[in-house]
Amino acid sequence: MGSKNVTETVDHLFRNEYGKVVALLTKKFGVASVDSIEDAVQEAFIKAMRVWGFKGMPDNPTAWLYRVANNTMIDGYRRQKKWQQKELPSEVKIETQTDEFATEAEIVDGQLKLIFACCDPVLSEEQQLILSLKLMGRFSNRELAEALLKKEEAVAKSFTRAKRKFRDEVALIRFPVEMGLQTRLFVVLRVIYLLFTEGYATTTGTQAIKRDICYEALRLALLLRENTYCQHANLEALIALMCFHASRFEARLDKDGFLVSLEHHDRTKYDQRLITIGKYHLELASTKGQLPSAYHLEAAVSHCHSSATQFTDTKWNDILRLYDLHLQQLFSPMVALNRIVALTKVKGAEIALRELYLLSQKNDFSNSALFFAIEADLLGELQDHRYGAVLEKAISLTRNELVKVHLIRKRRV
Repeated sequence: MGSKNVTETVDHLFRNEYGKVVALLTKKFGVASVDSIEDAVQEAFIKAMRVWGFKGMPDNPTAWLYRVANNTMIDGYRRQKKWQQKELPSEVKIETQTDEFATEAEIVDGQLKLIFACCDPVLSEEQQLILSLKLMGRFSNRELAEALLKKEEAVAKSFTRAKRKFRDEVALIRFPVEMGLQTRLFVVLRVIYLLFTEGYATTTGTQAIKRDICYEALRLALLLRENTYCQHANLEALIALMCFHASRFEARLDKDGFLVSLEHHDRTKYDQRLITIGKYHLELASTKGQLPSAYHLEAAVSHCHSSATQFTDTKWNDILRLYDLHLQQLFSPMVALNRIVALTKVKGAEIALRELYLLSQKNDFSNSALFFAIEADLLGELQDHRYGAVLEKAISLTRNELVKVHLIRKRRV
């Protein structure tokens, strides 16, 4: 295997398998060892870069990474003379034989347990989210800053504080029971939502979609559904949302790997099976007279897009009403920006541009590539001479290479 292929493979595994290995080792060695576990797992990935280029990738790379990290942990305890069982948490039993690897069910179960542990109420909600996404999804500070609308420095400090508090005050990696599950559920759902979102609209790198992350998030949500105390309308709505989004995967890239705008999607590529599953869960997500959650409203918007057989059939009036309802319940700058697109289709580019500028007076979009991309589209539609300069601003702020190429192709000669 060439060095380039090894690097790409390890990068892929780092994002998709890191959380699994961390979850298994945290379950085994205890929360108090979380710093050592992170170091051991990262060391395992570095070793993989060196070894696999010469010996080839093992049949089960996750198991290989787990064994290397596990051995590193054991060696660390031996060096510190803490190998004696009595000096480890009472629930931990360390075996030196590591040929057997956890089943897929044990891996997913471990991941969910770690997320619920990270969402312990001793931590603030922000700390819960940052800790979960760092340990499970290996989010960078930049990715978390974008997802949570925070500064990178603030994210880094919050992670350090959260990890210290997690290590010192959360005793075990296990599911809380009944009320504990219910009180943590909403934060756990947001963790899963942010995992899926990063996979669906990747903020950095060279991929527009990281399907493995999306399907991992969907799988975790479906597993949650099996627990009686986790069954909730918001969970059903989140599953529906992910299904509708995932149904459009094949249409989002053309045969050459370039991004395809929604207007030019080949809708015969939409996965009708996933759309049907999404509808099923959306129907189960009935709020019975209560206000719909953000997941309900986003799922309904995505359903409008997925169910339109062609772009001109899109029910933009319905989508605009859903965005308005969302903003009435809970304002979000990103939702407000996406609403501008729907407003353009309903009331025209001139009115939409006016509202975009009003929105910018109340919110700081100076570093938002999406803001300038939307502004450029509106200026282009109005044949405004500022189009080129604004498009260049959007290109300069875009950190995903595939999205950047998509914007560059909009340049006018």
